[in-house]
Amino acid sequence: MSTPHGTNPGPLYKPFEKLVKISIVGKEFEVPEGNIMLRAFQYLAPENVPYGRFCWNEECQYCRITYDMGEGSAPHVALSCKLTVKDGMRVTEINQEIRYCLRTLDLPRP
Repeated sequence: MSTPHGTNPGPLYKPFEKLVKISIVGKEFEVPEGNIMLRAFQYLAPENVPYGRFCWNEECQYCRITYDMGEGSAPHVALSCKLTVKDGMRVTEINQEIRYCLRTLDLPRP
C-alpha cells in the first residue's frame, strides 16, 4: 500500500545491531543503539509516544531532558529529538509530556 504522493515512510528506527543500557530517572532500560532519544522513548512506549505533542524538529521544546554519562559527570540539557543515545546515559530529568507518554514504564515519581 502506498502513501500519498507515491512515497513510502522510512523505517522508524535507524538500523541497529544491539541494545544499549540507559537509565530514565533511576530505572534501567535497553534501547536501540545509534537512535535519537525520542525514538528510544518510543521503543519503550510504542503505543503512547506517537500521541505526544512532539514536533520532532526542535520547535516545540516538549522533549527537553537533562542527562549525564554516569556518576560524577556533568549534567547536560538537550532535546531528545536531537540527542543520540549512548550506552550508559542517565536521563535524570524529563519534561511532563515525556513523563506522561512513558507512564506505562512505572518511572519513579519526581
